[in-house]
Amino acid sequence: MKILGKDLRKGFVKAKIENLDDLWYLTYIIEKEDTLKAFTFRKIKLGGGDNSDTKVIKKPAVISIKVEKVEFAKFSNVLRVSGTIVEGPEDIPLGSHHTLGLEENSEFSLNKPNFLKYQIEKLEESAKDNKEKILVIVHDREDAYFALLKKYGFELLSQIKGNVTKKGDVKSESSDFFETIKNTLVEYDERYNFSGIVIASPGFWKEYMQKQITEPELKKKIVYATCSSASMNGINETIKRPEVQAVLKHEKFAKEMEKVEELLTEISKQGKAEYGIRGIKHAIEMGAISDLLITDSFIQKKRQDEKFDDIEKIMKTVETMNGNIHIISSEHEGGKKLDGLTGIAAILRYKVNY
Repeated sequence: MKILGKDLRKGFVKAKIENLDDLWYLTYIIEKEDTLKAFTFRKIKLGGGDNSDTKVIKKPAVISIKVEKVEFAKFSNVLRVSGTIVEGPEDIPLGSHHTLGLEENSEFSLNKPNFLKYQIEKLEESAKDNKEKILVIVHDREDAYFALLKKYGFELLSQIKGNVTKKGDVKSESSDFFETIKNTLVEYDERYNFSGIVIASPGFWKEYMQKQITEPELKKKIVYATCSSASMNGINETIKRPEVQAVLKHEKFAKEMEKVEELLTEISKQGKAEYGIRGIKHAIEMGAISDLLITDSFIQKKRQDEKFDDIEKIMKTVETMNGNIHIISSEHEGGKKLDGLTGIAAILRYKVNY
């Protein structure tokens, strides 16, 4: 995200959206009661009543709305922000409802009552010129998955299958397949110029890839790892492997999974952890929360059910107690595990009793 102007003490920021990740960040920055200003198209009726000559046209305008609802549809690449109009051209009635659609290359201005600490961190993180791109490949002799790591999870670029027959020349056919994997890898690297590449497989199959890849510049980018299967689960598993943490250390995805694993370790030994609304509120009363973990799907559901005010109050209270807030993506295995624990949990400074 490109920051065009800001005064965070006054709750103001003006920015330009540069990619899909920026939209993901904005879902946690734009909230109910904020004022959002952006270019849009407003439907205007020409003609009157039920007249068959009535026409509806879309008129371009810059409109400010008081935010009521925020929805991110990842696969449509649009962040929809709905609310009531508080500023606009004279022919657009104030107080009427409108939805602003933010997408790549959209410019907007946002006014908030105040920025929370975690929102400032997300704004700063989104504005970083992070050019690192990391590819994860999981494969065996029959299947290969290519995934590009994203801040909100990972994007599956492609899946290819080998032509292995049980009675055929497995060695020859496998060799052809590994060559296909390499060629696909080279093609993607030319397109994305990856800063790091992780290749993982069950058993010894990755050794075949090591023999295929001989180019010095490409070899420098690659880390090899082990996974239990060539599958989507294999991608999640690979990201947690200790030998790839150096490659992934700057990726939010890996950091989130590490934090969830820390939480699960505390829960398994009945240590410094709580989960669920009741447990979290009790820990807040005891002033014990060090890290609050919430999944993005939990937040979205609470917003849809119009029950987010209670969660927002919890987040603000944790921040006033110098606790850290982590928004965890439900796209990866760590987020799914946290969703299994109600979607909200905390790592504590000390164990609390009831």
